Amino acid sequence: MLRWIIFITIFLVADFYAFQAFKTVTKNNILQILYWVITLFVLGNFVFHFYGFNRSDGFSHAHGYAVGFLIATMVPFIFLVGMMFMEDVFRVPHAIYRYFTVGDAAKGDFFTSRRQFISKLALGIAAIPLASIIYGIYKGRYNYKVLKYTMYFEDLPEAFHGYKLTQISDIHSGSFDDMEKVKYAVDLINEQASDVILFTGDIVNNKAEELVPYKPVFGKLKAKDGLYSVLGNHDYGDYVKWDSDAAKKQNLEELKAIQKDIGFNMLLNETKFLEKNGERIALVGVENWGSGGFKQAGDLKKASEHVKADDFKILMSHDPTHWEKKVIQDDYHYHLTLSGHTHGMQFGIEIPGWFRWSPAKWRYKYWAGIYEEMGQYINVNRGFGYLAFPGRVGIWPEITVIELKKGAAPA
Repeated sequence: MLRWIIFITIFLVADFYAFQAFKTVTKNNILQILYWVITLFVLGNFVFHFYGFNRSDGFSHAHGYAVGFLIATMVPFIFLVGMMFMEDVFRVPHAIYRYFTVGDAAKGDFFTSRRQFISKLALGIAAIPLASIIYGIYKGRYNYKVLKYTMYFEDLPEAFHGYKLTQISDIHSGSFDDMEKVKYAVDLINEQASDVILFTGDIVNNKAEELVPYKPVFGKLKAKDGLYSVLGNHDYGDYVKWDSDAAKKQNLEELKAIQKDIGFNMLLNETKFLEKNGERIALVGVENWGSGGFKQAGDLKKASEHVKADDFKILMSHDPTHWEKKVIQDDYHYHLTLSGHTHGMQFGIEIPGWFRWSPAKWRYKYWAGIYEEMGQYINVNRGFGYLAFPGRVGIWPEITVIELKKGAAPA
């Protein structure tokens, strides 16, 4: 209860402070009342959905929108409060000076009026993240991007020169609310005409039933050499309250069965060899392994027990911290690891080839795109779906296409 009182108090104080900019720009009482109606609705809606909320009870679309509306309100607040504070850095010392120099002549009005220019500038700057978040909720979460890479390996089997794979990750089917957009994305995946499609975990938020409505949609995925998948941390059902351990286990078995019906070959700490013209590459799939409190069911040694040291290896592992903590230092050389999990925090700024930033970098060393360590590579997919916040801002849903080439990369 105390934390809710503190949260609401801080929110309203910050909002009242930010309101000063709005009040400076317009004296229209209707607009000022509308400001507070919207603010109190957003706050009330959030409190209504999250007071007494237990994550194990499940996270609905209504919860997601409550989070989205709150973020859409709070981020502009931060910019407004920042700008107003910068102005008060000068106003407060000036007011103190007037208090001691003018005294009673000021009749208690020691503060100079807020500058309308500063208020307009603050509102203008705050409008940028507001518009971005609204766009992210309305359109960004389905703004699928196909990212294409060509990767060169000296020891790639000759038969696999030009081999194409498509990676998707973090579908989170329980979050979707637009079937047609998902159908469009599946068509986009098929258009890439890759040799194989690889899914790196988190096909649901919590329960197998979330995937059922989308089973016919994902069932249209096609690739010459098949579809393969691994489990992510959300697939185990660890974040909901089950009536029994048996119910939780049954949920996981149902999830595996649905994936099989879709056409996915699940790799549960095991290897599948892709063969072509008498040569092969090892497709190694581990269960989820993550640092920082996440499930560590992945067993790299078990998964690779039939793999030779000189095999070309592609590893599917949901959480990139597995690559960081275990894979890079392993006795075997895993040429390419495919991961997801981070979502790129669903928020950030990316200018391809120039600049990339997201709060995800504060949590994950490898959070989006391709990285290289000790001659081994990882691609961290930004995710196909979304979770909690019902949108994406700057970090768009991703379909990765990687073409393998034999030889050295061009200079």
